[in-house]
Amino acid sequence: MTTAPAGRTAPRDPGGPGAARTATRTAAARPRSRARTALLFLAPFLLLFTALYLAPIGYTVYQSLFRMRRSGLGLSAPTEVFAGLGNYATALGDPEFRGSLLRVLLIGLVQVPLMLLLALVLALLLDAKSTMFKRFFRLAFFLPYALPGVVGAIMWSYLVAPGLSPITAAAEHLGLHLNLTSDGMLGATIGNMLTWGWTGYNMLIIHSALQSIPAELSEAAVMDGCSAFGIAWRIKVPMIRPALVLTTVFSIIGTAQLYNEPAILHNVAPNLSSGYTPIYAAYNAVDANNFNLAATESVVLALLALVLSFGFLKLVQRRGDAL
Repeated sequence: MTTAPAGRTAPRDPGGPGAARTATRTAAARPRSRARTALLFLAPFLLLFTALYLAPIGYTVYQSLFRMRRSGLGLSAPTEVFAGLGNYATALGDPEFRGSLLRVLLIGLVQVPLMLLLALVLALLLDAKSTMFKRFFRLAFFLPYALPGVVGAIMWSYLVAPGLSPITAAAEHLGLHLNLTSDGMLGATIGNMLTWGWTGYNMLIIHSALQSIPAELSEAAVMDGCSAFGIAWRIKVPMIRPALVLTTVFSIIGTAQLYNEPAILHNVAPNLSSGYTPIYAAYNAVDANNFNLAATESVVLALLALVLSFGFLKLVQRRGDAL
């Protein structure tokens, strides 16, 4: 053992307790530095997300809890008073608004499965090796979605308008009296407009998912004697399950927000009520300067879309776990 000469201090061991504490502080500071860097990059998104998404939702919920009270002869300015759940009771107590919710549900239950089934069939046909002119058909299927929704709705309003519709004229030649704007046909007409406009969009998502399936799986199935239908049903469809779930959720949310088609169709179908869909009813409340009721109906519709979407996801998850 060596000792330092008298009057001198022994040199500090570089591997002593001080170095260990310094290394510990450096290691602890590194994750904090990374977290600050990550927050710095996320700050623009969080700011925009809060300003453009969370703040409007919060303000809408806030407005739904108040109502405007007018006193006297209505000549004085109205005052805003707290209504609690009164606006929700008013909205849900309105038969027309309840009917609009029911119409959206019925249209979604029929139209969404048919549209997604058609999109799946078109995507599988495009993915088949024997299909010719794939680029042309892919563009042709997607073209209706490329058109603005209002333009498509105007086009279909002329195609179904009584006295102008070529479809009605062709049915008359066959001895059929067809009115596509009657009360009993309005739901089918609007569902057809939605299917025409959105099938190509969903087809493109499903077709993109099909492109990611390794070709070796289909080749191995062919060598085992599997038919084209068997390959599509037993190999391709199960492997694009996430894409099918995604398109279904998008379709549920989109159907809940149905507005363009009935609003345009109202010009040729006066029997279509001004509150045919929940969004339509909310716009009517805005036109009547009843912003609190419009906010309430918007919140109810958002909750309906949330429940349906979340319920579908939970159903798919449970079935996936069961498999």
